[in-house]
Amino acid sequence: MSLPPQATSRLQQQAPKLAQLTEQVLFGDVWQRNELSPRERSLATVAALVVLGRGEQLPFHFELAQRNGLSREELVELITHLAFYGGWPVAASALNRLDSQEE
Repeated sequence: MSLPPQATSRLQQQAPKLAQLTEQVLFGDVWQRNELSPRERSLATVAALVVLGRGEQLPFHFELAQRNGLSREELVELITHLAFYGGWPVAASALNRLDSQEE
C-alpha cells in the first residue's frame, strides 16, 4: 500500500524523512500487519480522524477505506455513530468531506 503520487511528492519536498517513515513504516509495516485486516484498519483510522477533527486527511482515508471494502453507506453509518461520541460538529464536518468527494 502506498500514498498517491501527488501526496508522496509534496511530503517528500516538505519533509523527506517523514515521507520515508510514512512509506516504509506506516504503510510498509503497520498497515501490512496481519492482526487487523486493511478494512478494519481503515475503519479505525477513519474513526480516529473524524473524532479528532482531522478533516484534511479524511479524503485520502475515505478513498482508501472504500478501496479496502467499506461502502459509502458504512462510512455514513460510522460517522453517524461517532456523532454521539465525538460530537455533532466533527460528524457534520466529516459528512461534508465525504459528500465533497463525490462531486
